Amino acid sequence: MKFLLNSLAILLAVTKTASFAHAQIIDSDDEPASVEIIGKKAHQPSPFAHEADPETIIEQRAATSDTAQLLQSIPGVSAYGAGGISGFPAIHGMADDRVRIQVNGMSLMSACPNHMNPPLSYIAPTDVQSIQVFAGITPVSRGGDSIAGTILVNSPAPQFAAPDESWSQGQLGTFYRSNGEGFGGNWSAIYANEKLNLRYNGSFAKSNNTNAARDFKTAGLAADDRGFLAGDVIGSTAYKTENHEVGMTVRDGNQMVDFSATLQSVPYQLFPNQRMDMLGSRSQQFNLHYQSKYQWGNMDARVFQQSVNHHMQFGDNKQWHYGAALGMPMTSQGKITGASLQSELFSSDSDTIRIGAEIIQHRLNDEWPAATTTMSGMGPDNFQNINDGQRDRFNVFAEWDANWDARWFSQLGVRSEMVNMNAGNVHGYNTMPMYAADAAAFNAQPHQRTDHNWDLTALTQYRWSDDQSIQIAYAQKTRSPNLYERYTWSAALMAAVMNNFVGDGNGYVGNLNLKPEVAHTVSASWGWKNIFSVTPYYTYVGNFIDAQRCPLSFSTNCSAANLTAKNQFVNLQYVNQNAQLFGMDVSVNLNLGSNNSGDFTLNGILNYSRGKNLTTDDNLYNIMPLNTRWALVQSAGAWTHTAEWQLVAAKTKVSAVRNEVPTGGFGLLNLRTSYIWKQLRVDVGVNNVLNKFYNPPLGGAYVGQGTTMAANGVAWGVPVPGVGRSIYTALNWQF
Repeated sequence: MKFLLNSLAILLAVTKTASFAHAQIIDSDDEPASVEIIGKKAHQPSPFAHEADPETIIEQRAATSDTAQLLQSIPGVSAYGAGGISGFPAIHGMADDRVRIQVNGMSLMSACPNHMNPPLSYIAPTDVQSIQVFAGITPVSRGGDSIAGTILVNSPAPQFAAPDESWSQGQLGTFYRSNGEGFGGNWSAIYANEKLNLRYNGSFAKSNNTNAARDFKTAGLAADDRGFLAGDVIGSTAYKTENHEVGMTVRDGNQMVDFSATLQSVPYQLFPNQRMDMLGSRSQQFNLHYQSKYQWGNMDARVFQQSVNHHMQFGDNKQWHYGAALGMPMTSQGKITGASLQSELFSSDSDTIRIGAEIIQHRLNDEWPAATTTMSGMGPDNFQNINDGQRDRFNVFAEWDANWDARWFSQLGVRSEMVNMNAGNVHGYNTMPMYAADAAAFNAQPHQRTDHNWDLTALTQYRWSDDQSIQIAYAQKTRSPNLYERYTWSAALMAAVMNNFVGDGNGYVGNLNLKPEVAHTVSASWGWKNIFSVTPYYTYVGNFIDAQRCPLSFSTNCSAANLTAKNQFVNLQYVNQNAQLFGMDVSVNLNLGSNNSGDFTLNGILNYSRGKNLTTDDNLYNIMPLNTRWALVQSAGAWTHTAEWQLVAAKTKVSAVRNEVPTGGFGLLNLRTSYIWKQLRVDVGVNNVLNKFYNPPLGGAYVGQGTTMAANGVAWGVPVPGVGRSIYTALNWQF
């Protein structure tokens, strides 16, 4: 922490010196977000960035408590299934830590061996105002430690009153969803004058288990005598969450300081594709942000910290395989401390240069308390999964935007990053051979690793008319392994299946010798009148972190039968291999005209991705097949009506090493309508109107009930089904 603060102080001093040497602060009564720089041109946004439609965000809030679901109308984006508030957004077939996600400017990470608390789980959909996605080609100023792209999710920007005035505003909202009997609420209060903004917002959401459109398993007891699950009930899909945030923003001329503190409590969130459940998680966030605008450009600085206490155990639908009510307690404590500084320099009327630096420290302790009985073998010691895990990043970047003339634009950027990782020695529950040998082998090796990574971006855009433009780009992006990929050590079945953040039911063990992934992406995009765009891409990833069957040389817990097993769950080890991904994104936004019935628009996206392991000739895991989504929107006065069709092809190209299960194609119809009357907004909708049974291609393996820890306790080959028909409504009142 001392190193982090000292480095930030040096960077601030350098930037401050430069600012006073070149310009003075411009006097303005406008909000900092909208201040115009006299005689200078604002930098051009990346041609490969996509922003979610604000109205679509508002409409979708009523239907989901999972912020990741708000992104699915953006080209190139899909979502891995997880808990009810914890989906993983995927860009061009790559998800989780391969995507950089910033929530209100904070680069957050999971603190769980199952990644039950991904970054977007820390912000409720009702708190989201804007979403921006950089798919594949990402400016170095927005990237770092990721290879798929970047997602920026932000709450509403602070607003201020006119000079010598003040105002206050409040909001109350609630929702209900029939499938799962989900309900919740949100509330906010704001006070603002010319220079000060004070705010508070909160939300909660709760749902029971959801139902599929028909039976997909045999009805019966879920776990011991703790409840009966009907054949259509998707076990372990219930959740409860609560969020609170207080914030204060102060501005003076062209300077603004914003501070916010956030508390999240998740009493429980059950997971249908994980063998354990989250039965308690608490997160605290502190976010300090400084912005200033000068005649020469802009400066942006941020310091943030997040602490997470996370607890896993068997929920009501699951049980320990010995039949006793012992459970298997697991705890994780994670802390992320980050600081960043960026300056945007308007070096000429046509050129913009960005320079910046960032430091992020990640600390993690993942320990599983003993459940001491003679039958379980889980004691008398605690199991150390990750002991004093450390992952520190320091990076600097420079980026140049050039508007050569009215038609030509280019961007060049380079980022240098150093990633230091380390972890302490470990031990299992006891000295039994299945733990002791693996722990001794891990402890005998050096754990400290340092990666020196480089990112490069080069793109150009040419507008040959007011209606048409083309962009061509190349990017090299690099990601170092996360702590779980490098430092998990036990190949014992019970431990390995706990370290799984892809939801396929298999067990995973780490690899100390993993190298960083290096992705080379080439992409082009052609657009016409902001109505139609098509973007093909190709990515080659050297040292792609995939999986191999747990080798016999790694551990005596890795069996020979596991090497060739089919049609069952298996144990795997992370390994570097080479891979390629290619595909195409298409988007359409067409105004169909107006008549006496209102205004009509047609919005659509079509995505295709293909992933191949070039080392083994296997298919990559969890690649979304060809899919398309179309929405016909009618707006008439205070009414907005939307009919949405989603079509998904069968997933037949599956990962053989993981025994991934294919899924069939399907089509869904969703209807929604909204009405705004003065300060009141009413949303009503029906998802899966025709109550179609389907299996989401990225939903994972169903292990949501029964003896989930036994080798034969859960059925292989059953994908998590999609949710059946759900009618929902939401009310929001501003005052």
